[in-house]
Amino acid sequence: MAERVRVREIDDDEGRRLLRIVRRGTGSVVTWRRAQVVLLSAQGMPVGKIAEVTFTSADRVRDVLHNFNADGFGALPEVHGRAAQDVHAARAARDQEDRQVQACASRWPA
Repeated sequence: MAERVRVREIDDDEGRRLLRIVRRGTGSVVTWRRAQVVLLSAQGMPVGKIAEVTFTSADRVRDVLHNFNADGFGALPEVHGRAAQDVHAARAARDQEDRQVQACASRWPA
């Protein structure tokens, strides 16, 4: 069985920053919702419940958490156009590198 998706451990400064985004409510709705998802996960709420209270799918919640774990606060803002292509290309390259490292590790256990 796959491990449950959760946000990585966040420190006090990150928690305050997330709270500020959620409480302020100004700016992008997308950023606000993603910050809310991360904050709820940090508080121990499971993916299914987060999806229910934020009116989104469990897959979307998992995507947000994976992206935040990989890219931190850079994963919260909405990205369009050329910037989105750059983000996706960087993630694809990182994912391929991770797969190569895992493949090597499986061939030569420590």
